[in-house]
Amino acid sequence: MAIAVKDPPAVPAPSPDARFEGLVLDFLSYLELERGLSRNTLSAYRTDLLQYGEFLAGHDSDVLAARPADVAEFLAELATGNGRPACSAATIHRKAACLRSFYKHLRRDELIGDDPTAALSAPRRAKKLPQVLNYSEVQKLLAAPRGDEPTTLRDRALLEVMYASGLRASETIGLEVGDLDLREGFLRARGKGAKERLVPLGGKAIAAVSVYLRSGRPKLVGERHEAKLFVNFRGGQLSRQGLYKIVQRNARAAGLAGQMSPHTLRHSFATHLLAGGCDLRAVQEMLGHADVSTTQMYTHLSGERLKEVYFQAHPRANAS
Repeated sequence: MAIAVKDPPAVPAPSPDARFEGLVLDFLSYLELERGLSRNTLSAYRTDLLQYGEFLAGHDSDVLAARPADVAEFLAELATGNGRPACSAATIHRKAACLRSFYKHLRRDELIGDDPTAALSAPRRAKKLPQVLNYSEVQKLLAAPRGDEPTTLRDRALLEVMYASGLRASETIGLEVGDLDLREGFLRARGKGAKERLVPLGGKAIAAVSVYLRSGRPKLVGERHEAKLFVNFRGGQLSRQGLYKIVQRNARAAGLAGQMSPHTLRHSFATHLLAGGCDLRAVQEMLGHADVSTTQMYTHLSGERLKEVYFQAHPRANAS
């Protein structure tokens, strides 16, 4: 009779000490109060830093006395896995950026003299071009919500607004009724870092929102007071998960399953504007990008469209 041999119990990773956790808490408070970062970003930073704290505790190192070699070894362990699933280059890049920001904060507070991340080089992230719909696919998606049920009117207005303005998912669910000026054709978006910007709203989106406000939203909200523009079937604020389900449901109805996320409409918005001749700086402002280099990734996609048009139109482009 074979005797089963049990694996030895896993040794738990050493926990960061109370001082380290206090420094992390102070840093996160700074990010929230001074820089207005979102809860999701703060949660990711906390996870990254506590992982770094576990590494330091396991190597008997102190956060305020850490050397560049300590930080490099931490990132190297993430890349190799060291008995765990290895992290992608994008994940390591994010964690490296978190550590840079953390140590910059500690130096600003004069808790350290030398920054161990000053000469840090993280793996370069491969540029991944976003998924973009062509205009025919966008038309199919926007035509997917059929009928006059309150939730259908909401879906139609939501999709039209996202494509018309290029909003992020968080900006879409954060929209309030008072953020829209349908007469002038603008909406106010609250972007990253609590920054606000005005974005034009086209005629199709204005028409869809007007119908939703008149015939859809009142039936969903009922007697309750709700400031948010887009609500769920109970009349409360639409969640990020609810937004994702709406986009996915209508994508399936349009035959676009597997090609869609809420961000796909934002990417399509930017690409179609640039392909139509819109100025790069104007697109940057509408998207709320702090750096124009972020917007420039869409010039490659619109360039592909220009190339397609060129070969269709130029009389000698396809000559053999």
